Amino acid sequence: MFKFFTKLDYLLKETFLGLLRGGWMNWAAVSTVTVLLFLFGLSLQSSWQLEKLLDQFGSQLEVSVYLNAGARFEAIAPIVENLPDVAAMQTITKEQAWNKLVKELGISDIEGATQQLGDNPLVDEIKVKARNLQVVPTLATQLAKIPQVNAVQYVDEAVQRIAQLHQGLNWITLTITIILTSTAIAVTSTTIRLIVLARCREIEIMQLVGATSTWIYLPFILQGIAFGLVGGAIAWSFISLIQQFITKLLANQPEFIQFLTNGLQLTSGQTLLLPLILLGFGATVGLLGSLFAVRRFAR
Repeated sequence: MFKFFTKLDYLLKETFLGLLRGGWMNWAAVSTVTVLLFLFGLSLQSSWQLEKLLDQFGSQLEVSVYLNAGARFEAIAPIVENLPDVAAMQTITKEQAWNKLVKELGISDIEGATQQLGDNPLVDEIKVKARNLQVVPTLATQLAKIPQVNAVQYVDEAVQRIAQLHQGLNWITLTITIILTSTAIAVTSTTIRLIVLARCREIEIMQLVGATSTWIYLPFILQGIAFGLVGGAIAWSFISLIQQFITKLLANQPEFIQFLTNGLQLTSGQTLLLPLILLGFGATVGLLGSLFAVRRFAR
């Protein structure tokens, strides 16, 4: 056990000394990895947020069914309930809708407002919740064909736009990630290679005294992993600051904006998973770059 810790202490010291000797070359590798992981992290977080927003729309998405004047809930409600794609329904009388509208407008005298208009201009409504997002268009068509139904409204177009944005973002993320990953690996490999060349005389001495290639070049591999971990930590810090700024900016916005803000909040699991993904991705990029660099010298 003591021998193991002695070797570990040597490797860590050599890795740290290598980082100190690298100087500005280290910064080139770390900054490249940071840019990669920052853009990747933002894209991944945005993808998660759009998925949650889609789920939120899907769970709260309702089809509003407006009845003709004189239509009776008792005659229409059983027809709606028997449709296979209906998960739940709620009836709202025109009086309830009118009272809610007047309160939202801040009018205290409800009776006076009603008298000025001559009569309640609203109609009875049934709010129908679909079983899932995909069946909403079909369900809306079925509801529109029911007798005594005047109009049917739902926000399908908005949801479709969000879904298209989500799909496009995934493709953009994949393209950017591939390009920047290749760049980060190349820069890390070049940086490690320059560090190795700067220590050629030390490496030759170690080879003469019988040190193995693994023992000689493992500190350089650890340096590459360190580049990735540092880049991941910096990227995660920037993403966290941006997220906090946006949250504070939207804190006092209207109710609909609040609804969207809640939809954009990551779950606790995603909040913990994001830095782990960034650190793991960064370490992998650093490992690959350093392996490419030392492979040539190890031969």
